Amino acid sequence: MIPVPSEAAPVVRRPFYRHLYFQVLIAIALGALIGHFWPDFGESLKPLGDGFIKLVKMVIAPVIFLTIVTGIAGMRDLGSVGRVAAKAFAYFLVFSTLALIVGLIIANIVRPGHGLNIDPASLNAGAVEQYAAAAHESTIVGFLMGVIPDTLVSAFSTGNILQVLFVSILFGVSLALIGDRAQPVLDLFETLSVAVFKLVAIVMKAAPIGAFGAFAFTIGAYGIASIANLAALIVTFYATAIIFVVGVLGLVGIANGFSILKLIRYLKEELLLVLGTSSSEAALPSLISKMERAGAAKSVVGLVVPTGYSFNLDGTNIYMTMAALFIAQALNIELTLWQQITLLLVAMLSSKGAAGITGAGFITLAATLSVVPDVPVAGMALILGIDRFMSECRALTNFIGNAVATIVVARWENALDRDALTAALNGQPQPIAVGPDPAAGPGDDLVLAKD
Repeated sequence: MIPVPSEAAPVVRRPFYRHLYFQVLIAIALGALIGHFWPDFGESLKPLGDGFIKLVKMVIAPVIFLTIVTGIAGMRDLGSVGRVAAKAFAYFLVFSTLALIVGLIIANIVRPGHGLNIDPASLNAGAVEQYAAAAHESTIVGFLMGVIPDTLVSAFSTGNILQVLFVSILFGVSLALIGDRAQPVLDLFETLSVAVFKLVAIVMKAAPIGAFGAFAFTIGAYGIASIANLAALIVTFYATAIIFVVGVLGLVGIANGFSILKLIRYLKEELLLVLGTSSSEAALPSLISKMERAGAAKSVVGLVVPTGYSFNLDGTNIYMTMAALFIAQALNIELTLWQQITLLLVAMLSSKGAAGITGAGFITLAATLSVVPDVPVAGMALILGIDRFMSECRALTNFIGNAVATIVVARWENALDRDALTAALNGQPQPIAVGPDPAAGPGDDLVLAKD
């Protein structure tokens, strides 16, 4: 631990233009303007966004591995590892199912697809063929086998989060079982953690460039005008996600002693980054760091955050049931209550089977519709053009849901420093410096956090 200067020392605040959230916000605005007025040029900027996401994915595996291994090995109580995992999966199951139900209810009330009167024969089935094929290949057994890497190091070369999580837990448990003899290795990993998070801080300086390129491509390639015909679905989906976050997760926050609005403000840099890149993975390393700063124990953060990225997809679940009903309504297909319940049950399973797959939102929708024959999979062609505009909302909702899950599970485990949480959410400095802040500006190399 590195001691922080005395409390009497003045707090030096950075100018607003050096904050990551301001830089990303400006980048998004500029990207939208470029994409709208010069669409061809906007499309050509796609490599900027892709390159930044590749940079982040490059550091995700070591961040997860070091966080989990040091967290579990430092606990020495292996029973608590199982408890954390069990509580996390219980939380994921309840709230993922609740998200599906919320999407189902609001789609029935608003009926965003009503009145479109689309002829099923006019649908372009070939446009969604690749997603249907991917959905057909994603089975529960295949998913479980895919969690096990071919070799100990192949998980890191492929970047599969679940495989990295699997290897990290096993390695952390093995160090804990060794006991005191593992201390030199643990000390080495603690030092490596500081270096890796410094690397994350360097990578995050490119966030505005990545957000600029990604947003310019989205607007340039798809165009704002392309959302007009399906605006009802987009507005309904965004409104439903807001209701779920502020209403459902807001109540969860109140029950656990924190404000969802303050949590959103605390994570504003990461949320803007997710918005700009349409990828919640872009902010995963920073979320791990900030959850530790907010008082959640490293062992809890290391288990809940990476696992939640595959199993706690609230935004994706809302999208699945809402999109399925939108397609049915647009094609004038009336689903009975039992058919909708079947749709819900299938969606619960398919969302787990496609966990960790790129483009999981669209693939899980294809998997769900393929099992419920009343709604043709070809109907997905109706929303293919606007899926990119809804992916931002899915990613944002998933991201906030995982932040809430981390705090709640930490509280259930009595592994939450409430003073640190209050200080973080209120924007107050915390007393101990433990490493670099991925969202910090130049010269702000230390993260203020709990001991």
